[in-house]
Order: sequence, then structure tokens, then C-alpha cells
Amino acid sequence: MLIAPLFGTALIFAVATEPLNSAGEPTQMSTQQKIAATDPLVRSATDCIVHAVTADPRYGAKTAALGDLIVDSMPACRKPVRAMIDAYDHFYGDGSGEAFFMGPYLDVLPKAVVEGAKKGL
Repeated sequence: MLIAPLFGTALIFAVATEPLNSAGEPTQMSTQQKIAATDPLVRSATDCIVHAVTADPRYGAKTAALGDLIVDSMPACRKPVRAMIDAYDHFYGDGSGEAFFMGPYLDVLPKAVVEGAKKGL
């Protein structure tokens, strides 16, 4: 499943960053509620990247590096990626969105792109 690796990473990240929650939050959300709130945004960002990468004429060529295609897809997917990062900042604390994006998300993104491409997303 395309989202399974990202969901697992999000769950690990959520548990690991739980102490970042500020005590002044108006409502405390469980880890499952935070994941439920951020998962659609992770899916949206990932789907956008999959579409952008697979639409690139270089995709599938032996000389095309998947990492380069992913980097080149970012301008087209700026809004959903920014929404995902902002949501993580909101639910897990300032800076957590960028940390999630630059760490666990990018770690599994190449595999998610390949799996998404196979499924024709």
C-alpha cells in the first residue's frame, strides 16, 4: 500500500514528538487523532509528488535519478507539501513539520513514489 510506509513513519514520529505539545493548547488530542488529522495531508502531498514525477518525460529513463525527479516535482507540489508541514507544526509543535518532511517523510518518499507509479496514481 502506498500510504502504509508513510503512515507508519507518521505514527513513529507522532509518538516520538509527543512531548513537543504545549501545555497551553486549547484541546489535547490523542496521537490517533493527530494522525487522522495529518494523514490526508500526507496522502495529498505524496499523491501530488507521484503525479508530478510520473508525468515527467524523464521518468522511466535509465539515466533519470528518482531523487532528482522528486526534487524537480516540488514546485508543482508546493501547496500540498506546505499544508502537510503546517499541519505537523500545528499538531506537534513548531518545527516538527520541517523535521518530519526532511527526515522520515523523505526517507520513505522514493519507495512511495515507485509504489504509487505501479498503481497508476
